[in-house]
Amino acid sequence: MYTQFFGNFLLQRNIVTPDQLIAAINQEATSHIKLGTLAMYHNLMTANEIDDIVVAQTHEDKHFGELAIERNYLTEDQVNHLLSEQSPEYLLLGQVLIEQGIISNADLEDLIIDYESEHEIYDLDIQIDQKEQVTKLIRHYFKLGELENSELFESYLTLLFNNLIRFIGADFSPMTPIPCEEFAPQFGISQQINGKYNIVTGLDMSCDMAIEFASRYAMDTFHEFDEYVQASLEDFLNLHNGLFTVNMSNNYSVEMQLSPPEMHDEDLVSLRSDAVSYLFPVLYPFGTIYVLLSI
Repeated sequence: MYTQFFGNFLLQRNIVTPDQLIAAINQEATSHIKLGTLAMYHNLMTANEIDDIVVAQTHEDKHFGELAIERNYLTEDQVNHLLSEQSPEYLLLGQVLIEQGIISNADLEDLIIDYESEHEIYDLDIQIDQKEQVTKLIRHYFKLGELENSELFESYLTLLFNNLIRFIGADFSPMTPIPCEEFAPQFGISQQINGKYNIVTGLDMSCDMAIEFASRYAMDTFHEFDEYVQASLEDFLNLHNGLFTVNMSNNYSVEMQLSPPEMHDEDLVSLRSDAVSYLFPVLYPFGTIYVLLSI
């Protein structure tokens, strides 16, 4: 999950544009992590040393590891260890941005230091539970701690991002939340959760994006917007909200009920004036979807 929020980190720093980020995310699927990127991540080589090897490879038909050993940048044992090393996925995103000419090795070296320092990421974090990762990053980026019912927001969003990874795909980047007083979707699905807390949730996207979202969710290929696409979006929101209510019951002994999902086509969704309401944009290669959460 650190990869998704690394994209957010880069956007906030104006290192990349949304289009550049999406192009890099798309390329990740066909890329693999390079030895030089791993060596830099583990502080075994500097960006300048990596650049030296890259230049040398334009003159000598040798692998990166061979040249690094010859120049005494790495030992043979270090090369073998790096080749078997597990690495955080966001390194690959940074490497793709280098290949696309958007940043340099030196830029990535500095960005990794800043990103990991900002999030207190250590090697052990690679092994921590994904749910913990998401909650930690949500707290850092969305800064919802001062809100009333901030734990509800965190619980809902933690589950949301995990469910997006499970059912839609991990090739997304969360964007900055948008406070909202009303919800006027392009094409949207809303659903109310009632009980101790009264919550309005929703999904909004264009019809073209809905086709791609539904195709991923249903693991089928839809070519036009129809009742099957609509049903897939309704089912995703209902499934997600159902899991949320189960978690609320199991973790907090709070019982809640779901109303049936409702479709909206450019009509307003009613939100309570005393509720705290946000739209959470999620950038996918096929466009930006918006998740409504009003508590």
